[in-house]
Amino acid sequence: MKNIVILISGGGSNMAAIVRAARRDGWNERLGTRVAAVISNRADAGGLTLARERGIATVVVDHKAFGSREAFDNALKAEIDAFEPTLVVLAGFMRILTPAFVAHFEGRLLNIHPSLLPAFPGLHTHQRALDAGCQVAGATVHRVTPDLDHGPILAQAAVPVLPGDSAESLAARVLTQEHRIYPQAIARLLASHS
Repeated sequence: MKNIVILISGGGSNMAAIVRAARRDGWNERLGTRVAAVISNRADAGGLTLARERGIATVVVDHKAFGSREAFDNALKAEIDAFEPTLVVLAGFMRILTPAFVAHFEGRLLNIHPSLLPAFPGLHTHQRALDAGCQVAGATVHRVTPDLDHGPILAQAAVPVLPGDSAESLAARVLTQEHRIYPQAIARLLASHS
């Protein structure tokens, strides 16, 4: 069985989209894959409740309990490794990971970013796209490397920037595409490992 561990910090809408796709598309039977665990750095992350309701193991590793980023990453790594993951999927996980952590999961660590990378890495992507006068925006699924939001691109989806868009309205339109392309990219990767 190939295990997926999903890391979240909040509501977990991308995590929920992945779990829905896994069930709908029979990843267990077709790809020998399951979402084994959802791990959050925040005990109040809404996505934890969603995961528990679906019978998925949940773990909290509170980053505030650690004196350094390295100490937090080492504790997080140990929790993830307990599930022997084939893939570690960042889904709204709002922590910068250390190079040692990224190296440990090299080739198995994925992220989704709310821009058409390489444009607008980092934060405030939607406002930055609006400020730049972009006519399209979108989302990118990529492998995680030590360089923030610069790993190899696995999937992208574009949406139009509409007259009168705010960062919030653009973010909502991009999010619908995130929910579509993230599960697709994961399924393609898993199928290629069969």
